Amino acid sequence: MKAKQIVATCGLLLISLVALGDDGIDWESLSESQQKVLMQFADEWPKLPAERRLRLASGAERWAGMSDNERSEARNRFDSWQRLSSERKELIRERYQIYRDLPVDEQRRIRENFQQFRRLNQDRRQQMRERFRDMTPEQRQRLRDRMRDRPKPGPRD
Repeated sequence: MKAKQIVATCGLLLISLVALGDDGIDWESLSESQQKVLMQFADEWPKLPAERRLRLASGAERWAGMSDNERSEARNRFDSWQRLSSERKELIRERYQIYRDLPVDEQRRIRENFQQFRRLNQDRRQQMRERFRDMTPEQRQRLRDRMRDRPKPGPRD
């Protein structure tokens, strides 16, 4: 009796796994615009891991919705990324994961600070970079703490 239950359970598990499939996207289910963008992957598409196919399909969909200017900017960012050393790419990935693990409020604060920095003129940004570079690790940490703990500005009148 127990052997029959075990066999039945294993059978159900196997059927469930087959029914679930790999959750990947078949080439034929991509839109025409996605297929056009991903044409270089057509031959190897079935061999790609499901997660990669999902990411590529999602990226192709975003690409199709971009303006010419947005596409040009995306190409420039991609070219810049490709020129980075593998060590630099890994550091960026690690820092991005740290950022993603932060609470939503902390992520928002970081984005706001970055936008504020980007609004500064080029000379002022360079001055701030040099000043930060010349600080000791302790001074840098105190500055980070001050920035984190400062009161949030209220709405402007």
